[in-house]
Amino acid sequence: MTDRAPLLLLPGLLCDARLWDDQLAGLADIADAQVADLTLDDSVSEMAARALAHAPLRFALAGLSMGGYVAFEIMRQAPGRVMRLALIATSAAPDPPVRANARRAAMRSLELGRFLGVTGRLLPQLVHPDHVEGPVGDAVQAMAARVGGDAFLRQQRAILGRPDSRPLLPRIAVPTLIAVGDGDRLTPPAEAHAMHAALPAAQFHLFHHCGHLPPIERPDETTNVLRHWLGQGENA
Repeated sequence: MTDRAPLLLLPGLLCDARLWDDQLAGLADIADAQVADLTLDDSVSEMAARALAHAPLRFALAGLSMGGYVAFEIMRQAPGRVMRLALIATSAAPDPPVRANARRAAMRSLELGRFLGVTGRLLPQLVHPDHVEGPVGDAVQAMAARVGGDAFLRQQRAILGRPDSRPLLPRIAVPTLIAVGDGDRLTPPAEAHAMHAALPAAQFHLFHHCGHLPPIERPDETTNVLRHWLGQGENA
């Protein structure tokens, strides 16, 4: 029997392990996977250090959105421990001013009132219109409620304080997957194409009829894409 590959999965803002449930089940025959807790720290440096402290010596690494920012930091702190890298619905660039200001406004609103989670107004920013109503939208809102307001503030501070990861891209030598939804409004395909162009050896995958959360919007396709990525040779 083939040994299962160690796999570390990093969730996004206001997401917990539920984001990766379908991949944990669908890859169980080939991957020994764990999901890092990114709710406890207010910097990507601390998030990365905590994830590394609980990770195997060497592992495959996949991060979505904020999890991608943490994945870049892991590549800075411990590049020799990462066997392959998957960056899903994320960006190597810092927030543009408009996006950073929106984050600060959301933080101020929370500090002045109660945490509303992912509201019906925000949900279409996160998932494709086809997925707003029904189990996907319900799951996204339930994740946000579980993560809660205190963790939301910590995560937003970490995101705002993250370094520019674009200079890191040419130095990433492990097999890398770049993937994004065609309807992603938060980290649109142009961001993914820019990363793909800067990486020395990377695959690109576009999820159709998909927003910012492919693992939960397109679960079978995400699992299959990750299965192929995990099966690549280390020097592919």
